[in-house]
Amino acid sequence: MRDNVMEEMQQLEPGDDTKQKMLDILKRFHSEEEAESMDHDDDDDDDGSAESALSEETIQKIMSGLEISFDDLSTEEKKHFQRAVASGELSKLIEPWEPWWLKPSARTISLSREGTQRVQPINKHEQDPSDHTHEFPPGPETALPPVNKLSSTEPSPLLAIHLVDILYSYCFTLRLYNGDWQSDPVDSATIVLTISFVLGQSGQPDTISEALSYCLEQTCSPAFRHMGGPQFGLGILDDVASLLSLGGDGLICALCDLQRMLKAGLREAKTEKARNVKRAEMKAKLKSGERKVYFLMCWVHEQPPEAWSSLAGLVMAEKNTTMGYIGNTKGSWKAQKKEDRKGKVIIEEVFLHVQG
Repeated sequence: MRDNVMEEMQQLEPGDDTKQKMLDILKRFHSEEEAESMDHDDDDDDDGSAESALSEETIQKIMSGLEISFDDLSTEEKKHFQRAVASGELSKLIEPWEPWWLKPSARTISLSREGTQRVQPINKHEQDPSDHTHEFPPGPETALPPVNKLSSTEPSPLLAIHLVDILYSYCFTLRLYNGDWQSDPVDSATIVLTISFVLGQSGQPDTISEALSYCLEQTCSPAFRHMGGPQFGLGILDDVASLLSLGGDGLICALCDLQRMLKAGLREAKTEKARNVKRAEMKAKLKSGERKVYFLMCWVHEQPPEAWSSLAGLVMAEKNTTMGYIGNTKGSWKAQKKEDRKGKVIIEEVFLHVQG
């Protein structure tokens, strides 16, 4: 959020009208912070004096159109800035992001029989997948090969479950980054690996419940629970179901976007000088994850259209079940849910049997 705010501020044209608007915002921010500091004087660890949110020097730099990084701020300015970010005060400077899979245009996605974009760029080297003028992520530039050309063994009947896990991690990351994963490809890709059991741990979940339980546990972990905890995770399940409802072509575009993210993260990670075991392990996971996503993309291309609405229904059924546990179970809803489902024949097993 901090980076997005600063980017928005830096992109403002330094015209008279814009300068005046920015000055008004800064003055209002300053006065509100000053009043808050005075009202909560006894609760603070500071010396009790009213402190400016931004110094005159910083304001003048911004007004002059100079780039300001977080490191340029003083200790007190950083403190005020972090407080404003945590309280959501600065969120009004960020344009709310509407997920591309929820836009009406997403229902019109149509790829070629080979799974490629119908309109190809004249110069592929000049194409920018991060161009936000696209209503949805562009599909593959080259034809998707048959799965039997990629592997001599039959595809696992669990791929539908793995797809749900991966889509969850994709939607989670885009929500976290307000749709702009390009702002930090390494961190974005790392979050995907953290949330996805399949990509991050080479996991092989054999039920929708197992796959989504892992994703939800990561969502509720100390690292991410500030995003909203279980309620935020339930919202991501809605996103996954919405993506599945778009059908094969929409799913291919989503997976293609995720593949670009992992590739970009790997490229950037390779340029870093730091060489340690954790960094090397992450690079290996990114490379493996990118291959898995591509294989899954090719597999999706071969599936019948009716498969996706059924899978979306299973995701929503799992959401409803989870909501019941969160609302009615005392103690750990995750442990209770796991215990209750032991030994039970669940509906997705029937679905997977039919698909297999």
